[in-house]
Amino acid sequence: MTTAPAERQAKRYDRIADGYARWWAPVIEPWSVRVLDHVAADVDSGATRLIDVGTGTGSVAFAALHRWPRVRVIGVDPSAGMLDVARARAADELTPSQRRRLELVEAFGDRLPFEADDFDAAVSAFVLQLVPNRARVLREVRRILRPGGRLAYVTWLAGERRFAGDGVLDRVLDEAGFDPPEPDPRPGDLASVAAASAGLRVAGFRQVRAGPDELAHAWTPDAYTAFVTEFDEEDTFASMAARERSRVTRRLRGRLAGLPAGDLVLRLPVVYATGVRA
Repeated sequence: MTTAPAERQAKRYDRIADGYARWWAPVIEPWSVRVLDHVAADVDSGATRLIDVGTGTGSVAFAALHRWPRVRVIGVDPSAGMLDVARARAADELTPSQRRRLELVEAFGDRLPFEADDFDAAVSAFVLQLVPNRARVLREVRRILRPGGRLAYVTWLAGERRFAGDGVLDRVLDEAGFDPPEPDPRPGDLASVAAASAGLRVAGFRQVRAGPDELAHAWTPDAYTAFVTEFDEEDTFASMAARERSRVTRRLRGRLAGLPAGDLVLRLPVVYATGVRA
């Protein structure tokens, strides 16, 4: 059954959907769409029915529609707010033909409303770290894949997460009398590449492969300042009086501008993993 934590997670993404689409989705999108490379051979061999588990604002689903004119994509997400953003984007970014090949469905990853053996391939990007029970989701994806169908996903890998911009933000907020952001415990990040492989095997996948990569995103002082003030730490900055907010924002932007360009590159470890339903 879908758990209360999963429902709370969906409601959280309902609240942040617009900001996510504007500020965070573009950061992860280049690494999200690369997951399609891992099912390209399957499409070349005739796969035409693809599910995107945790489609969010639709980046991977749209990329698949652009890339493969014969593929039909079903994008599934538990957040109605994220799907609303995806539908609005589809109206703006997809052709009528591409929209006819897209279906967006509100559902949780551990309770997919599809028959067994219904899909030729499945993809998921930066979602499996969020689900309360990753093993259950992997088993459910295996259920809806036809024999020989492939799952490919990318998610965060546990590891060093030091970014100079975050340190500047913490100091600026501290100087202004505000508590810095609480550390993110990130319990859902995969412990290792081996753990990614093992999880797929236990869920019943074969021909398993997994490998590490690194997401690298170069912020500018203006872009990172906008990201934290309008999205990531929006509540903190919204609590400030207008004059104080302006002063803190200027100080943050100025401190960021004093960093070497290399210090404004966000680097995060990720893992790509793929397996085939036996």
